[in-house]
Amino acid sequence: MEISGKIIAVLPLQSGQGKNGLWRSQDYVLETADQYPKKVCFNLFNDKIDKFPMALNEMVTVSFDIESREYSGRWYTTIRAWNVKKNTEGSTPEGNQATPFQSSSNNSFGISEDSENITDLPF
Repeated sequence: MEISGKIIAVLPLQSGQGKNGLWRSQDYVLETADQYPKKVCFNLFNDKIDKFPMALNEMVTVSFDIESREYSGRWYTTIRAWNVKKNTEGSTPEGNQATPFQSSSNNSFGISEDSENITDLPF
């Protein structure tokens, strides 16, 4: 899966010792450029942190996997990124936005002002 947007938060690096050795985890929050923006927190793990460095306000496209797992009767979901592409200024996701309806005339009903019988209503 993929999602595009702007990095609005870089959360603190977490690390620890597991049964397979040391691990590192970095969370980022991305905001989409849709009409109704969504915020998505995703994660980079171990060597991916160094491979895909990101900073605030960068426009990126993130490829990720979603995984849920159960622990002590509760379910936890992780959005784990496996690829990050930095978008150039000309290829931001805003070009794919849906735009609200806009009439070409000056009134809100889409009726041109020079129409004949504009006062003739069907009811």
